[in-house]
Amino acid sequence: MINDLWYKNAVIYCLSVETFMDANGDGVGDFQGLMRRLDYLSGLGVTAIWLMPFQASPGRDDGYDVSDYYNVDRRYGSLGDFVEFTHGAKQRGIRVLIDLVINHTSRDHPWFQDARSDPRSRYRDWYVWSDKKPDNADQGMVFPGVQKTTWTYDDKAKAYYFHRFYDHQPDLNTSNPEVQAEILKIMGFWIQLGVSGFRMDAAPFIIATKGADVAKPVEQFDMLRKFREFLQWRLGDSIILAEANILPKDNFEYFGDDGDRMQMMFNFQVNQALFYAFASADTRPLKKAMEATKPRPATAQWGLFLRNHDELDLGRLTEKQRNAVFAAFGADKNMQLYDRGIRRRLAPMLGGDHRRIEMAYSLLFSLPGTPVIRYGDEIGMGDDLCLPERNCARTPMQWSTEPEGGFTKSKKPISPVIKDGPYGFQHINVAEQRRDPNSLLNWTERMIRMRKEAPEIGWGDFSVIDTGDDGVLALRYDWRGNSVLILHNLHARPAEVTFDTDLGEHGRQLIDIADGESSKADEKGLHTVMLDAYGYRWYRVGGLDYLLRRKEI
Repeated sequence: MINDLWYKNAVIYCLSVETFMDANGDGVGDFQGLMRRLDYLSGLGVTAIWLMPFQASPGRDDGYDVSDYYNVDRRYGSLGDFVEFTHGAKQRGIRVLIDLVINHTSRDHPWFQDARSDPRSRYRDWYVWSDKKPDNADQGMVFPGVQKTTWTYDDKAKAYYFHRFYDHQPDLNTSNPEVQAEILKIMGFWIQLGVSGFRMDAAPFIIATKGADVAKPVEQFDMLRKFREFLQWRLGDSIILAEANILPKDNFEYFGDDGDRMQMMFNFQVNQALFYAFASADTRPLKKAMEATKPRPATAQWGLFLRNHDELDLGRLTEKQRNAVFAAFGADKNMQLYDRGIRRRLAPMLGGDHRRIEMAYSLLFSLPGTPVIRYGDEIGMGDDLCLPERNCARTPMQWSTEPEGGFTKSKKPISPVIKDGPYGFQHINVAEQRRDPNSLLNWTERMIRMRKEAPEIGWGDFSVIDTGDDGVLALRYDWRGNSVLILHNLHARPAEVTFDTDLGEHGRQLIDIADGESSKADEKGLHTVMLDAYGYRWYRVGGLDYLLRRKEI
């Protein structure tokens, strides 16, 4: 079963082809460049790559405005280059997930151009139209402050079209059976070219009913089961990782009561509570978020993340909690976005403090689920707040001290490499950190290896252990007769905690698998551990002979 559900104990690495490496010298990353960096990713220890959009696109929204679902954008290479890349990844034991952007297309897509040109077009009903502007056109915008409406008039169509996102991204009418059939064809096409699954962009909007007469959209959850059935018929161990910022009460609607819908979802509840914990050293909301998202089908899994390619969405926090996170990590209005989030990368948010960065990633790797890390975070890359909206955190990978950070030979990369300040490529790059045994890069490699050797986290059940200090989080995972116990101190000061493992005699000995600082219980069965400021401990319960004691079922 472990081999079948590979995503249960995986480490996923998110990257954009455009920003990773340019082998063609034109200033844009490409699949040939990515192919040359596969050994780097293999050495880092990741088990899967999530690729942001690379299909043909006019590029108004970093590829999320697709104009041809069956081709690679010519700036990145060809379909042949893509197949060579997926083959190279497979040789190194790395699976490839790609973005599935099917809520909307680019307005340049031939489907939309045909639909707007003739009301009798076969593609007319592939989009959502209205003869007059709906009364609720100024509601439901995904990008408030930037986006003014969800309905835009098209002169050629002589009608308004619906767009949940930007006006150059008309929504597909996903309730249309023909559109659903086309989505399955798109999935099947890329599966044949070597991908192992998809990250489904904006999943709640895909399955929601759309139209001028829809006051309150209704989710069509059976659509998710349809996608899942088709995908697993084509490739049995393929998965869908859904982007769905939903409330815990709806989790089973997306996973399916019998685990027959999405295999994975991003855990936005835990992500937002985690940043509040970083800001306040108060883990109580984080514990509540973990408990609320604990129930899930046996085959389902959470995707855990710190930062991704979008803003840090804080919309699920209370106003007081949200203001605390803003004050700690994005007090300047230029650091905030869409009235709900922060558009910075992790390292500058944490002030470049390696203690805090390591603690944050140690937490990510030890929370219940599968960790998803963003390219460049393994070296502590920064952001460029001079760039608009989310582009500030989508700058090219910094490989070396060579011109343009070793990303390209071109003097004009499509997105500027960070050159100035403490996060410039002269200071933050892969080559320098490889030579330093104490670098964040080498620490991340060790952490990934340690996480993969602790399948209890991905497969087991977790318990929150009482430490008597809301700023110190203790989690215990149990699976097949073995346990790990992990402590994190979110305080800016040292903390001493006393706790019971709740495992009786078996829990009297804790072996630190990170640095050897082990612990033995006193006569009452209690452990007392001193943690440095932002310190952490990863313990094996009982001893290092756990592999001999692991049960088969």
